[in-house]
Amino acid sequence: MAGWHEPTDPGLGRRAQALGPHDPWGAAMCFTLDRLLARPQLERLLRANDVVVTDRSFYSTLAYQASALPPFKARRLVLLETGASAGPDRVIWLRLDPARALDRVGTRGVRRAPLERLRILRRVHRAYARLARRHHFVILDARAPVPQLLTRALRVVAAARRRRPRAPARQRG
Repeated sequence: MAGWHEPTDPGLGRRAQALGPHDPWGAAMCFTLDRLLARPQLERLLRANDVVVTDRSFYSTLAYQASALPPFKARRLVLLETGASAGPDRVIWLRLDPARALDRVGTRGVRRAPLERLRILRRVHRAYARLARRHHFVILDARAPVPQLLTRALRVVAAARRRRPRAPARQRG
């Protein structure tokens, strides 16, 4: 098992965050470029490990940035993201009401990010709900205690491992 964190390029991540809600297309392009550049490294990690857990995928860009775009641009972004990214086998959405999410953000002791506004989080929450229905995300109630969430998430990963076809044995040469 291995872990993966996005964005992989801190400069592209900072640029995307700076563009924030003012330029969702520009922010999405930063994330898309990051995924495209990191794809060979991610694919090596996927070949070397039976499970790779990541904190986000192109679905986060579709929820945050695409939901702020006109439909024709959002469709374009879907094509770009799915072409640039290695898509996840499973998505676990830790669903939390946007108002409660903002309450949690307030306990971090740091300033809120530009996208951490109730109006934006409500739009993103609706987008995630649509994506979850369409792509069969596993949905966990994020109000649950962390140990309980972790146990449930590990069960999802274990079930996915059992259903995954085993790779053919490597031949010695």
